[in-house]
Amino acid sequence: MPKQGQSVESCIVSEFKVKVGDAVKAGDVLFGYETDKATFEEEAKVDGTVLAIFWKDGDEIPCLENVLVIGNPGESFEEFTPKGNGGETASAPENIPSETASASLRPLPPAEPAGPSLLSGRGWPEVSEGISSSGSAVSPRARKIANEKGVDVTRIAGSGPYGRVIARDVEAAAEAQGRLTGLAKARLAEGGLASPGAGTGLAGAVKGADLKVWKPSHTDIAGEGAEFEVVKMSNMRKLIAKSMYNSLQNSAQLTHMLGADARRIQALRKKAKKALEEGKVDANITINDFVCYAVIKALQKFPNLNSHCLGDAMRLFKPVNLGVAVDTERGLMVPAVPHADELSIVELSKRLKKVADDSKKGSINPDLLSPEAASFTVSNLGGFGVEWFTPIINVPQSAILGVGTIVPRPKDLGGGVYAFVPYMGLSLTYDHRAVDGGEATRFLKQVAAEIENLEVEF
Repeated sequence: MPKQGQSVESCIVSEFKVKVGDAVKAGDVLFGYETDKATFEEEAKVDGTVLAIFWKDGDEIPCLENVLVIGNPGESFEEFTPKGNGGETASAPENIPSETASASLRPLPPAEPAGPSLLSGRGWPEVSEGISSSGSAVSPRARKIANEKGVDVTRIAGSGPYGRVIARDVEAAAEAQGRLTGLAKARLAEGGLASPGAGTGLAGAVKGADLKVWKPSHTDIAGEGAEFEVVKMSNMRKLIAKSMYNSLQNSAQLTHMLGADARRIQALRKKAKKALEEGKVDANITINDFVCYAVIKALQKFPNLNSHCLGDAMRLFKPVNLGVAVDTERGLMVPAVPHADELSIVELSKRLKKVADDSKKGSINPDLLSPEAASFTVSNLGGFGVEWFTPIINVPQSAILGVGTIVPRPKDLGGGVYAFVPYMGLSLTYDHRAVDGGEATRFLKQVAAEIENLEVEF
């Protein structure tokens, strides 16, 4: 399994394009796979025959783990078989059809009985390891973390293959139930109680007296009812939900709103369209591109906004690594354009379009999607007619700018003359731990000034 980016530890196979016994040539697509936010296809590097497939559609596979074997018919492949938790190697019985042999090497749902010689070492837990709320098994590592943190695995809906509860599910549940005292942890382990998330102990620690009797909610019930159906979130939706929740829980967010006269930027847009038609530029520069260009100029004058807030320290960036929110079919993505301050308006437009297109196609480099990859983010909802909104910070970044649609508003043109002029709504959400209100306001006014007085040469 290829390693796509330094932050990716495992990938999920979306679909195998080949089966055991198929002849393949170099360049043929073997399988599709995905990280939390991007999709890829793996091609054969050599000609040969598919001798073994160790996994099945939907399995989560650690990076650099063997997925399948290509070779010559009759060659042995046992040495390439991944080793499971038990340390034993699965192997295919002799004298059986190749497809059956392949099936014996693939993980099967825990509910299905299987011979120990075929499934030993494939990572599926024994019955004694526990069953989650969805009826699926719990991985050994997840159970260990659950025991350490006082998490009841029977209430967790797993996100692993076949709904298996894995480590990240337990860690998310532990985070949701808050910091526990020793007594609270012990009582939770006994079952029947639930943590309120924040307690009456020191620094909000949950004490034994804070625990409540656990009552299942609709989200704990699998299947469908007469008036509703329960639909599991996709991996990406879970990631977005966790990120948004963590952002609001771990930062002091406040939003300021200001309008910017958009006459100058609209004139530049017309000028850019004409330059494109005349062949002077090779990029379709949009209103959003001009806004991002103006934001970069403002950030260079207010370095505290071009930063990460680390709680008790600040990471101040010299280059502007600009993040841009992109709406895709799989959900919201925020790819970064590193060193955006070094780009011309034409180069910036091309880079913004590329990262947006790559995000929509699922081919974006996962490292560019990391919140740490950007030092500041711009989210533009103007195309949807939204005038103002409160964007959520992509922590650990210190701020994010929301851009609204352009609407006519009255303006004093001097000499007692008023007229309606186009105004663009700007909404700055900032972390008050890192930035004071006065500085945030001055920065927002600087962004507006840059938009209103932008000078660009084509």
